[in-house]
Amino acid sequence: MPERMDSGMMTALELRARMQAAPFKPFRVIPTALAKRVEFARIISLTAAVGPCLMGGAFMLDILHEDADLLVVNKPAGLVCHPTKGDELSSLVSRARLYLGAPGHLINRLDRETSGVIVLAKNPAAAGALGKLFESRVVRKEYLAIVRGSAPDDSGVIDLPLGKDKASQIAIKDCVRADGADASTEYFTQRRFHRPEGDFSLLRVLPRTGRKHQIRIHLAAIGHPIVGDKLYGGNEDLYLALVQDRLTAEQRAELLLANHALHAREVKLPWRGEERTFRAPPNEEFTGFAGA
Repeated sequence: MPERMDSGMMTALELRARMQAAPFKPFRVIPTALAKRVEFARIISLTAAVGPCLMGGAFMLDILHEDADLLVVNKPAGLVCHPTKGDELSSLVSRARLYLGAPGHLINRLDRETSGVIVLAKNPAAAGALGKLFESRVVRKEYLAIVRGSAPDDSGVIDLPLGKDKASQIAIKDCVRADGADASTEYFTQRRFHRPEGDFSLLRVLPRTGRKHQIRIHLAAIGHPIVGDKLYGGNEDLYLALVQDRLTAEQRAELLLANHALHAREVKLPWRGEERTFRAPPNEEFTGFAGA
């Protein structure tokens, strides 16, 4: 049974120190008197991999790797990377800060609805070194995407320039345009499958460049939008309905999934003299829909 204690007088840093005191023994710390009744839990598997942290019964951080310089997590779909309001649980950065007891440095970013591998640096020196790696394009990223339709090719490369969509009323929306920035996306069809809603494909996607919304725009441009994509799925009113809090049951049914089906499965990078690979499994909603 997990260890339980009343830690109402403990600070977040003290909680973290207590959690790290016995790194190979599963336990739970429940600070009953903290604001919002914040609950920390750290579960260590038999392989000593760090498991999810929980706050207030809700998912906090799924830690894939942690050392003196790095904190690598599996971001859940629906969570923004940067704070948008005062709630300390509302963003990945805020949760990491609470966990670390100090600000973390976000190295790569994912859209709100995209899940998967996020790398944070624990100190400025590591942040600077990692930033240079990502800018030099030596970092390899791999995504999984569930798209509408049966992909005709087993593999392909999409080379289409991207820029601002001036025809859209949505400020953040981009599109394929001749005067846009070069963008390249490679994909491999993992499987094709049929559901009552239609035909779908599971793709492994390797972005060769890192433009905003690149994968989503490129897949939509070849006629295979990502399932659940409210912005690039062909009906941008779904996005407006979401942000205006007026998404109807019929619109949710049209989307098929609560979050778009894009998952950052893997990040590979050279670090401290060796090749490091960080991999995150997709969530149950993703795998359940794909039947994988």
